[in-house]
Amino acid sequence: MTVEAEPMPIPEPPPAAPLPPAAAPGTPDEESGVPLPASADLLPGAPPAPRSVLHDVPERALRSLLLTMSRQRWLGRVATGTPITRGMVARFVAGQSLDEVLPAVASVIAAGMHTTVDVLGESVTSAEDADGAVGRYLQTLDALAERYLERNVSLKLSQMGLGLDRELCRENVERVFRRAAEIGAFVRIDMEDASTVDATLATWRGLRPVNASSGVVIQAALRRSARDVEDLIAERGPVRLCKGAYKEAPDVAFTDRADIDQSYAELMDRLLHDGAHTALATHDERLIGRAVKMAKADGIARDRFEFQMLYGIRRDLQERLAAAGYTVRIYVPYGTSWYPYFMRRLAERPANVTFLLRSLFSEGAGSGSGGKD
Repeated sequence: MTVEAEPMPIPEPPPAAPLPPAAAPGTPDEESGVPLPASADLLPGAPPAPRSVLHDVPERALRSLLLTMSRQRWLGRVATGTPITRGMVARFVAGQSLDEVLPAVASVIAAGMHTTVDVLGESVTSAEDADGAVGRYLQTLDALAERYLERNVSLKLSQMGLGLDRELCRENVERVFRRAAEIGAFVRIDMEDASTVDATLATWRGLRPVNASSGVVIQAALRRSARDVEDLIAERGPVRLCKGAYKEAPDVAFTDRADIDQSYAELMDRLLHDGAHTALATHDERLIGRAVKMAKADGIARDRFEFQMLYGIRRDLQERLAAAGYTVRIYVPYGTSWYPYFMRRLAERPANVTFLLRSLFSEGAGSGSGGKD
């Protein structure tokens, strides 16, 4: 059983590190100063850059295969036991232990960006496993405070025991919320597959009085999200908007990339104009360009939104946005239960699969893996 420590005093953090110098390359947008591609102005109703049907079909099939594989526990056991695979996972996962992730968090902050830490794990099969996950979050929050690092974490309800007992899950999340409130930390409840949406929103709403510094995630791929966004706008709830990385049925989610992108653009517009603080979780430069131009044109203050990106993905874009003065938060995951997270990252972007195969070949030949964007 995890033993919870007594509340600790919150020391004043040291001065924030200066922003890194602007990265060169690219033609800056005249108003924002952010180097963006010519296609970065996704407008209402405008289709994304043209793609061939022959390109999309195998990509959708590969994504479906990878998402199916992400749920196979036996494949996870094989992957986590293979040294060559663990080496490549380092591109997307900041470490397997708390001692390994803390320097990674400090490095991101020193580069002028912000962080949210995710203790990897989901779909626990026992109350003991859920209790252990709570303990790791409490240790993580305390370690961040002790080292003057940003106190911001993200967690999943299935890791807290949602699949075992809903009340057990709520009690476990409450323990994390209470510790976070004691040290002034922000907690975001991640959204998982469509079957968990109602439980996720209800849990956050029920525990918001415990820690007002908390928020939820909305997935643009889900057809219900427009309604959920309107409710959250009315509640002034902090929202992280992402596209979605789960395999869903066509009746509950958009499956075509253009439809998902259009849904994201529409939800982003609503949240930027009328929502509380909005976190835009995307590496899509067209959507980022749309947000930048809209904020400038409509007078939306930069402190009302931020861009969120994944650790190890599009570092160049992360640095360009931060150097241009935008708030950029990096989702920094760590832990030994990395397999499902890793497979979803591969499914999101075909280039990640190419990187994986190239790394396998390089390491097999004894030359090692680069791990660069």
